[in-house]
Amino acid sequence: MKTEIRQSIVMIKGKLVLPDAVAEGAVIVREGIIEEVLIGAEQVQSWLAQQGDVAENVGESELVGRDVGNSGTAALEIIEEDSCYVLPGLIDIHCDAIEKEVQPRPNTLFPLSMSLLEFERKLPLHGITTMYHSLSLGVGLSLRGEHLLTQMVELIRSYREQRSVVRNRIHLRYEISYLPGLPIVKRYVDEGAIDYLSFMDHSPGQGQYREPGSFERYVMKNQSVSVDEVRTIVAELMENRRQIDWTGLEELGQLAVQRGIAVASHDDDSSQRVDQLRGCGVSISEFPITLETALYAVQQGLHVCVGAPNIVRGGSHDKNLSAAEAIGMGAADIICSDYHPSALLHAIFKLADEGIAALPAAVRTATLAPAEALGIASEVGSLERGKAADLVIVDRYEGHPWVKRTIVGGKTVYTALTR
Repeated sequence: MKTEIRQSIVMIKGKLVLPDAVAEGAVIVREGIIEEVLIGAEQVQSWLAQQGDVAENVGESELVGRDVGNSGTAALEIIEEDSCYVLPGLIDIHCDAIEKEVQPRPNTLFPLSMSLLEFERKLPLHGITTMYHSLSLGVGLSLRGEHLLTQMVELIRSYREQRSVVRNRIHLRYEISYLPGLPIVKRYVDEGAIDYLSFMDHSPGQGQYREPGSFERYVMKNQSVSVDEVRTIVAELMENRRQIDWTGLEELGQLAVQRGIAVASHDDDSSQRVDQLRGCGVSISEFPITLETALYAVQQGLHVCVGAPNIVRGGSHDKNLSAAEAIGMGAADIICSDYHPSALLHAIFKLADEGIAALPAAVRTATLAPAEALGIASEVGSLERGKAADLVIVDRYEGHPWVKRTIVGGKTVYTALTR
């Protein structure tokens, strides 16, 4: 009579990228959790010798039947990737690319459920296993309007309760000049409906839009509005900005912190701005405009997040802070994909290849550092015992990092083969 298989064990062999080192070895995964991290051939062989059963070839991997006593046998799958890197799954805390999935061109909205499903399918091939979908509540343009924003929040919440490919989280970006949005954000914080909150101020004359006319040009290009329409938008925006309830924002930020939700500022352009937002419970500064501001934020104990596209392209498209320089000078510890998910893994390897950071340190910027900043480091973010088995197997092709396999919670959700 065939013994029932009741447990699942996976051994992933390769060059393990640990928090502070790269080492040949293997990760042992049982029931979706990292059970062991084996360093060196001796530890790997010793562990295998204890299993005591003969392996059967299954594709690129091996399957071993292991006796586990009264509970039956465990299926042991051995994934041999000795020439590849084994990374923790990437954690992307800021990416608004789902907006382009919903509206790839102005005035072309696609169904939200289709957009979420198709966008999520792309993430594992970039090594992203935890995505904080960045949804903006702001001036009412495209997905950033209240109606579509609330629909998307509810859709993600419902979807992740039923199934998922990656770990879907919600990063609510609140445009502080959008006064009607304050009670909506407060409700989401109270309900625990969001996982991360940031305060944005995209008004002209400061932050990202310091250059005269830059805000107007951006809105006209991306939203297909006329000169007269953008003038009306700017006038209303500046009037609303004068009416911002800073006391209410401070109370909202502190409430989020009490609920275990990390709070970030956005486009800080001065030390004064950093100090002002710290009063709102901010512990992360996203995309500071200058190196001086980024360094000041670090000195105040904040995490600093910069964009992977900035690193890959060699600089800011807005001629602001160089992300690579900030990483190299210790003025930033987190990178995110911002608007282009494929840039995240490439930025990690570019930092390492150019000697800006050793590979383990570069990997930390998109794994352990964001996990620590968002309070989930006990669960994910590194190859350590007891954490979820979110892993990425990475090869190189002509210098480019190339994801061969992505594992989330011990389950392979993506594989890539070439011919």
